[in-house]
Amino acid sequence: MNLRPLADPILMEVFSNRLLSITEEMGTNLIRASFSTNIKERRDCSVGLFDAAGRLIAQAAHIPLHLGSLLGAVEAVRHDFPLAEMCEGDAFLCNDPYLAAGTHMPDISVVTPVFVDGEVRFFTANIGHHADVGGRVPGSIAADALSVFEEGIRIPATRIRHAGQLDGGLLRLIAENTREPEERRLDLMAQIAANDLGARRVLELVAQTGIEAVTSAIDDILSYTAQRLRNRIAQLKPGSYTFTTYLDDDGGGNEKAPLTVTVHVESGQLHFDFAGSAPQSKGALNVPESGLKATVFYAVKALLDPGLLPNSGLFEAVRITAPEGSIVNPHFPAAVGARSITCQKIAGAIFGAFRGLLPSEDVMASSNDVLPAIVCSGRHRRSGRTYVYLETLGGGAGARLGRDGMDGIQVHVTNTSNLPVEALENEYPLLVEEYGLVANSGGAGTSRGGLGIARQIRVLEDNTVFGCRSDSHLTCAEGVFDGMPGKPGRLVRNPGRPDEQELPSKVSRLVLRAGESMRIETPGGGGAGPPEQRTAERVAEDVRTGKVLPGRR
Repeated sequence: MNLRPLADPILMEVFSNRLLSITEEMGTNLIRASFSTNIKERRDCSVGLFDAAGRLIAQAAHIPLHLGSLLGAVEAVRHDFPLAEMCEGDAFLCNDPYLAAGTHMPDISVVTPVFVDGEVRFFTANIGHHADVGGRVPGSIAADALSVFEEGIRIPATRIRHAGQLDGGLLRLIAENTREPEERRLDLMAQIAANDLGARRVLELVAQTGIEAVTSAIDDILSYTAQRLRNRIAQLKPGSYTFTTYLDDDGGGNEKAPLTVTVHVESGQLHFDFAGSAPQSKGALNVPESGLKATVFYAVKALLDPGLLPNSGLFEAVRITAPEGSIVNPHFPAAVGARSITCQKIAGAIFGAFRGLLPSEDVMASSNDVLPAIVCSGRHRRSGRTYVYLETLGGGAGARLGRDGMDGIQVHVTNTSNLPVEALENEYPLLVEEYGLVANSGGAGTSRGGLGIARQIRVLEDNTVFGCRSDSHLTCAEGVFDGMPGKPGRLVRNPGRPDEQELPSKVSRLVLRAGESMRIETPGGGGAGPPEQRTAERVAEDVRTGKVLPGRR
């Protein structure tokens, strides 16, 4: 394929899909080669391709929030290790939010330089969420953590492989600082191998087309993305649009934490100003800079042009400001482990602000805007080793006029897969007693909000440690155009038993006995339009499928 400057849209599409195919193959191989259920089954990972300047060229369609960590990891490696000092066969890793611009410690990034004619011209990069990286609690994330020092091993940009020689001592040091060292070691090896595959594919592309043609095509694609976004912004009505949403609490004992965004449409740019958001949390719901950026860029793409290529061209027309010392711009050493809950709420606030910018048919009621996560840990009956079961759950999506919200789905910046019951029960001493949708949890409306998920698990061994981080158990997903709010979430210990106990949305370290059960119900999405205008046929279908139970709320 002879590439020329990409004025030809067909040629541009072919080349951009070639780049995306490299990242997709990297991601597929990472998932297949990984050892842990969190990456192998739940696909809690992402991959990207960068040029030597650290510009994002392509990102596979995995998890939007991971974009922040990938960008930060490449920049940290470039900062701490000059290109001239890198060798062919090197690989680097990092995870720290303050030392390496990560978003939280369990997300470990691996970055590999790709040499062309003896010079670094590209980086392949991937990130995997490791179920445990040490710290105070199993899973390494507690909403009430007081600092990053409670959240697991901190890794600055570090060379894990030098000129093809793996540093086995460093790998062991990292792995042995976690509760599942074998999983950590094998998953990290899979991450290194996935980058190597991506590097081979990049070199094949360069060999086929030539490095000058490839770099010229990349410049054109980034310029095209930037101009296409500017064109979308030019169609918006200039002005300022504000929306505030709330966390039930900030993880540090304070009530209702506001998250406020004002979107300024000005001179062909979007300015996202988070003034008015809550002060820095004493707990772990703080969002580092990289997480805030990833959330904003996701929302811009989703709201204005979902077909935009995920590359650095997205960033040129967007400006972000956030007050220092706030929950969206914390000072070191603020804990950040539960940042995904706050990021989901931030995305929801941006969607809310855009209601003043979009035509009514594109306006969406609030979704569950949370990422509930549950963790169980104990001694595995077969292996005798410590296990850590981690799962993040979906909920109800917001409705639009003419379209019901989707049921039981992760929204916004997260996109992990369902962990099948069979895999869960095979891997861990746990029994799933119920897994389904929560009837009546979607907000009523002409279009109904999506339903939340119920997950009820019984532990089979004594001294099982349970943790949960969630939100919207006190607040609800807002409806639009007179639609009703969604139902809030719930966390219940031993449901249906005499000792049943409703718990708050954030539990750090609850020790369970064999036979005890934990039930989480995730929030539903808001409805759109007056409920009385919903057609009789759609109401009957809701009742027939059990999504709405008459007489119950």
